[in-house]
Amino acid sequence: MKMALQAPSGAGKTMSALLLAKGLTNDNLSKVAVIDTENGSADLYAHLGDYNVLLMTPPFTPEKYIEAIDICLKGGMEVIIIDSISHCWDYLIEYHASMPGNSFTNWGKITPMQNNFINKILQSNAHFIATIRTKQDYVLNNKNGKMVPEKVGLKAIQRDGVDYEFTLVFDININHQVICSKDRTGMFADKPEFIITAGTGKRIKDWCNSGTDLEDVKKQIKSCVTLEQLRALYTTHSAYKDVLNDEFVSQQEAIKKQQFLNNTKYTQNGSTNGIASS
Repeated sequence: MKMALQAPSGAGKTMSALLLAKGLTNDNLSKVAVIDTENGSADLYAHLGDYNVLLMTPPFTPEKYIEAIDICLKGGMEVIIIDSISHCWDYLIEYHASMPGNSFTNWGKITPMQNNFINKILQSNAHFIATIRTKQDYVLNNKNGKMVPEKVGLKAIQRDGVDYEFTLVFDININHQVICSKDRTGMFADKPEFIITAGTGKRIKDWCNSGTDLEDVKKQIKSCVTLEQLRALYTTHSAYKDVLNDEFVSQQEAIKKQQFLNNTKYTQNGSTNGIASS
């Protein structure tokens, strides 16, 4: 599982990440490591269990993050919490600003550094929980001939679109309530707000162990030729009905259309034969 927790300061990113890790490891926090860029904040939750902390200090370069991940992997960690990945982006922004020459061209040097870091997370054989700081975002609107800044919600302090890289993205508000803004598991999408517990991590672990490949299920849906087959498949994968609903409905309509065409063809053939025989 590669997941991200997005939240403003004080919303409970670190605590939530540790609770998820507790569930992912069946309460064995000795298999959990926190890469801490938040001035030792991970130590505040020692009452949860004996997890491991790797303290990072500035500069928060992508290379240092990658080195820290390698240390955790070599230590046999099953869950790696990076708290947070926003510091890496802050470093890259500052590094870009200090580079001489053309600003646009310089991004060609920065982007591979960011990509190496994200790919390290995605390609490593461990569960990852990456926390991301958010801040108030603004846009300029024209009011009475003047450009006035207006609040438009919270924006993640990371590269635009980084959330696309994760399987799950939870957004936590200041009251510790969570909504899921991205969900490839089908378990949390379009659900009411909730509070993360160790049980949430156990649900995610069960999904990881279920072996359900949603792309394979989509192929099975398209291969159904009767409504009975489609209903049976729907029942088998009802846990993912929210994610697969469009595919089920589309195939249902296709089957009904084919049945109508078959019935129409049968009636026309019968009428034609009758005329010919007379």
